[in-house]
Amino acid sequence: MTGTPAGTPAPFTADDYKARMDRAAASAADAGLAGLLVAPGPDLVWLTGYQPVATERLTVLVLAAGQEPVLVVPTLEAPDAERAAGASALSLRDWTDGKDPYATTAPLLDVDGRFGISDNSWAMHLLGFQNELPNTSYVSLTEALPMLRAVKDAAELERLTAAGAAADSTYEEIKKVPFAGRRETDVAADLAELLRRFGHSQVDFTIVGSGPNGANPHHEVGDRVIGDGDMVVLDFGGLMHGYGSDTSRTVHVGEPDAEEREVHDIVREAQEAGCRAVRPGSTCQDVDRAARAVIADAGYGEYFIHRTGHGIGVTTHEPPYMIEGEELPLVPGMCFSVEPGIYLPGRFGVRIEDIVTVTDDGVRRLNSTRRDLAIVN
Repeated sequence: MTGTPAGTPAPFTADDYKARMDRAAASAADAGLAGLLVAPGPDLVWLTGYQPVATERLTVLVLAAGQEPVLVVPTLEAPDAERAAGASALSLRDWTDGKDPYATTAPLLDVDGRFGISDNSWAMHLLGFQNELPNTSYVSLTEALPMLRAVKDAAELERLTAAGAAADSTYEEIKKVPFAGRRETDVAADLAELLRRFGHSQVDFTIVGSGPNGANPHHEVGDRVIGDGDMVVLDFGGLMHGYGSDTSRTVHVGEPDAEEREVHDIVREAQEAGCRAVRPGSTCQDVDRAARAVIADAGYGEYFIHRTGHGIGVTTHEPPYMIEGEELPLVPGMCFSVEPGIYLPGRFGVRIEDIVTVTDDGVRRLNSTRRDLAIVN
């Protein structure tokens, strides 16, 4: 197995992070919020470039329109926060062990305000704010600002494109390794090695669902030995230059039978239909409906058991979601997966997935590997 990492893009600057924080604060005000409370996690990384480990010690970014961004951090972590790429675009306020971090943060907040708060905030921190400021209320960022990170700029698209190309290279290489007679865990280890070889710094998942295991969309790889005649679902991805990859292809060990080819063709047609539905002004549910209709019309509707897609960016799963009932309009710069599947319990599964981005006049795929049923050994 061979390969070399792609080039490294230019880092984001303090001005980039300032623009994101200003936009987030303005979006919060437009949504009727007094501000945002951003805990350690993907939102904080995207807004500031700071990536601490979430602990019982409070770290929170406070954003509000017309107010300088303030990052509240434990004193012992302040030196790391000061080195973050976006640190010069905000103020730091630290607190020491033995002091009340919520009392430290309270003067920055409207005592009667409603705030957006990171989805992954710890309950103990949310309760701490509620105890300190009993007249405040809170709503998750996904609910309040679902489009906060959804529209990518050119630099973000460059990173996502590179991650997609690395995942494509991984797929081309994995088809060359032996499948028959090896465990799912062996092939999954190959996938992880290849993702890193082609430039990923983090591997988030390497699904290898062989035979009946492929009928479980989120199968955890195990010691099942892959055999001749198995359909094998491959779904893998992670982070490269801080942005995600996620692709799925289904391969077959040896020659498939007529039914296996038919099911794969249906999924491929559904995936094409989903991609064709991507254009500015359409909605997220339009993408789901287009892909789902193909599978339902072929008589397999009950076996397509998950949404058609999810957003991707600094995490491999994030808003928006391509699912019935999601009426968010598609706008240029949005990036998400299109990944229909058919899962026949006890037999096999098929999934085909590309990451796409909405363009000014349609769609661009960030994955370009063939979508036909590849034969492996």
